[in-house]
Amino acid sequence: MPDVTIAVDQPVPDFTAPATGGDFTLSSLKGKKIVLYFYPKDNTPGCTREGMEFRDLYPKFKKAGATIVGVSRDSVRSHENFKTKLELPFTLVSDGDEALCSLFNVIKMKKMYGKEVRGIERSTFLIDASGVLRQEWRGLKVPGHVEEVLEAVQAL
Repeated sequence: MPDVTIAVDQPVPDFTAPATGGDFTLSSLKGKKIVLYFYPKDNTPGCTREGMEFRDLYPKFKKAGATIVGVSRDSVRSHENFKTKLELPFTLVSDGDEALCSLFNVIKMKKMYGKEVRGIERSTFLIDASGVLRQEWRGLKVPGHVEEVLEAVQAL
């Protein structure tokens, strides 16, 4: 994995990472729009809600030619359970070594119960059909976010 962070209007380097249903390779989705969303942790309230909102709007994303991929540092086993529990129709990528988190620069210091902890800043990235990053949302709040991403996908 290249030691670089990407920016809007730059091509996203290809990567392969462990995921639900086997290894996930970005280039396998060439020709499709990709919504890559990073979330802090499986089975937490905000991440559950976000996953369910992407699930509920999944048919509209699919109709707009987009594939959704969720990413967190949880294990594939944790992802499999989370995916089954919420009936998520999309892939969840395990980024245990934080290579993708580094590429997209989503690891931040956050306050949790008054302590500083390193964690994933909830972020979403829209990659066009030719593999170029077109839009990013960082430090976002879940309510209304998935609808906003869908509008961006439909406009792309």
